[in-house]
Amino acid sequence: MRIVRDVAAVRAAVAGAGRVGLVPTMGAFHEGHLSLIRAARQACDLVVVWLFVNPTQFNEAADLAGYPRDEERDARLAAECGADILFAPPVEEVYPDGFATTVTVSGIADVLEGAHRPGHFDGVATVVAKMFAMVAPEVAYFGAKDAQQVAVVRRMETDLNLPVRIEVLPIVREPDGLAMSSRNVRLDPDQRRRATVLHRGLAAGRAAVAAGERDAGAAAAVVARELARASITAEYIAVVDPDTFAPLERIERPALIALAARVGPVRLIDNMEVAP
Repeated sequence: MRIVRDVAAVRAAVAGAGRVGLVPTMGAFHEGHLSLIRAARQACDLVVVWLFVNPTQFNEAADLAGYPRDEERDARLAAECGADILFAPPVEEVYPDGFATTVTVSGIADVLEGAHRPGHFDGVATVVAKMFAMVAPEVAYFGAKDAQQVAVVRRMETDLNLPVRIEVLPIVREPDGLAMSSRNVRLDPDQRRRATVLHRGLAAGRAAVAAGERDAGAAAAVVARELARASITAEYIAVVDPDTFAPLERIERPALIALAARVGPVRLIDNMEVAP
C-alpha cells in the first residue's frame, strides 16, 4: 500500500486503474471502517482510503483538538484489509490559501445534526465533493451510522450529477450494542457502560413499533424513557423518513429513529430502522 499526500499523486495512481473504490474516513479506524475497506476490496480494482480530519465539519474546537489520530496504526490496518492507497493530505492541500467555495445542501441538511451543529453539513458536503473530484471514484463506501450524512451526500450526488455510486454498509456494533465510533475511546469505563443505553433505547422504540405503535411521538418517548434509566437526556430523538429526513407524525411505512446524546463529554449519534 502506498501513502500519498497530494492531488497530483493520487490522480496519477488511479489513472487507468479500472474500477476505483473510495472509502472516506477521518481515521482512528475501528471495525466499521475496516468493513468498508474490505467491501471495496471485494468489488473494486483499486481501493483508495481517504484519511483526513476535516476541520470545517467540527463545531467545537475542543472536539477537533481531541479527535483521535494515529496514522501509523490506521495505515497498517488499511493495508491489512487490502487498501492500495492511503490518501492522507495535509490541510493546506485540501484548503489552499484563498479557498472560498462551499457546497451547501438545503433542506435535508438543516434538521437534526444540521440544526444542532450549524455549518457541519456544509463542511461535509464540501470535503466530499472535493474528494470525489480528486480521486474520481466509481463507487464510494459509507457507513449507515452517519445516516443523515449519507442522505446529504446522496442528495448532492443526485443534484450535481456526480458520476459516483454511493454504497452504504450496515452499522457495526460492539457485542453490547454500542455503535462503533472513533469517539468511543474518549469514554471512561462508567461512561462506556452507560452509553449502551442508546442502543437499548432504539431497540425499545423498534419493539414498540413492531408491537403496533404508530404514533411517532410515542415511539420517540419510549426511547427517551429508556435513556433516562441511565440518566441520559438526548439532544434529539426523531422519527424521520430515511431518505429525506422529514419528520413523521405517523409510522405507516419504514422509518428511521435517529438520536444524539452526550455521555459525559462525548457526543454520540445512533439510529435504527423501524417498520410497522
